[in-house]
Amino acid sequence: MVKILFFFACCISIASNANSQKNLTKEFLTGKNDFKKDVNFVKLGEPFANKSIYINREASIQFKKMYAAALADNIKLIILSAARNFDYQKAIWGKKWERLNNSAFKDPLLRATEILKYSALPGTSRHHWGTDIDLVNLNNSYFESGEGKRIYEWLKANASKYGFYQPYTAGRKMGYKEEKWHWSYLPVAEIYLQEYLKTITCNDISGFYGAKTVLQLNVVNNYVKAVNTKYW
Repeated sequence: MVKILFFFACCISIASNANSQKNLTKEFLTGKNDFKKDVNFVKLGEPFANKSIYINREASIQFKKMYAAALADNIKLIILSAARNFDYQKAIWGKKWERLNNSAFKDPLLRATEILKYSALPGTSRHHWGTDIDLVNLNNSYFESGEGKRIYEWLKANASKYGFYQPYTAGRKMGYKEEKWHWSYLPVAEIYLQEYLKTITCNDISGFYGAKTVLQLNVVNNYVKAVNTKYW
């Protein structure tokens, strides 16, 4: 009986990963798709998120398990953001670009580099895939003391049991700054990342303020690829 159950579990996992690899077009990988109509995405709301969000279907199943385990330890994990398409990311980027429209960041390269400390360019965000979630609070300082530290310590000790890892840790040589709130569902995100690196080049990333800096910054290699070494 145990062998039979294990067999079916393996089949489900293989089928799920195979389904995740379908339709990995350039449009999907760069967020130019409608995840609301994609069968690989599901909608989540309370109590798991502070608003209606979309998330990768497999990631949602595992997050619910993680949520329940955390709640049993008196830890409440709330998703603040999950799937974001190209246009959503473009709006975030555009607001920050305009905000830095001053003498200190007159040079487009300096301005892009400043924004890239914590925000991805449209077409390069892992949030496009629905595999990545922002949890509880969007400031590193929150997770350094009190309740925030307790939450972060719990995530470091337990998130991997459910397939979630922190992609932007401290100590990486390239890429975004550490983000203690950002967690990625590795079993699917790793598939998407490898396909992204094989399929997408800097020439595929355009259509927003400062797009001319993409090649100068080599964003695919220096940002998309620059994740926690547990991914490799």
